This record gives sequence, structure tokens and C-alpha cells, in this order.
Amino acid sequence: MALVVLGSRRVTRDFDFVVTTPGAELPRLLDAFYDQGLALASRVNAVGDVTAVIDNRRVAAARLQIDAPSSAYFHEPRTGLRIDLLFDYPLPAAELAQRATRIRIGATLLRVASEADLLRLKRLARRPHLPGDAEDIAFLEGRQQTE
Repeated sequence: MALVVLGSRRVTRDFDFVVTTPGAELPRLLDAFYDQGLALASRVNAVGDVTAVIDNRRVAAARLQIDAPSSAYFHEPRTGLRIDLLFDYPLPAAELAQRATRIRIGATLLRVASEADLLRLKRLARRPHLPGDAEDIAFLEGRQQTE
């Protein structure tokens, strides 16, 4: 969605958030997602579609604590909304936050990764079989050339 804020016309399939590894804040983080109808994805197919979720937030907390993954995906089945949380991955959240741009959407203030960091993140995460990643990289590289 950060690219949409910058003017990209490509429709995204998800929202990606790089966050600090939650530690003791994990129950509060899960409450925020589950209270909005999202559930932790337990299975994702090869093209990134969520095929199964964990409906119980306590089970989700246990799964995240035991597995300690670098990322977690939350899904809202009615709308298909998917939110990807990247826990200090592939770059530390604090490092990204230092260079982030602050954007207000309604009453919420968000930190959006700088354009240079967005390009860096896109290059690190590029999946050659998904044309959207190449489009995003080309969009960001084009913006850098015009500055």
C-alpha cells in the first residue's frame, strides 16, 4: 500500500508491516487482529493464498511463541484482506522507522518506509514468478531516476 500512496496504480493483494518482534506484547497484538475479524494463517499455498487459519487467538499465540517465525500472515475470509507482519525482517523495524515518512490516514498516523527502503525491501523479497514484484521495482526505480 505504500506504493499506492506514492502513486502506483497496481492493486495489491495485501498489506505488509515490518514490526518489532512482539515478545510480551504478543497477546495485545493478536487481540487487535482477532477483534477485527482477522485470524492467523496456518497454511498458505504456492501463490500466497491463505488456505487455512487458526480461529483461536490463544492457539495462535502459542503457535507464534513456539515457532518464533520471521513473519506471520493474518486473513479476513469475508473480504479476503491479508495483512503480513514481518518481525524485524528482512530489516530491523527500528532501522526502517528512523528513515520513514509519517503519513496521516484519518486519525491514524502511520510510518511508511522511505522510498529507498521500499526499493531495498522489494528487491530482497522479489519473487521472480510474480510479475507484480517486478512492476513495483520498476515503479520505484523510475521515481528515483526522476529525482
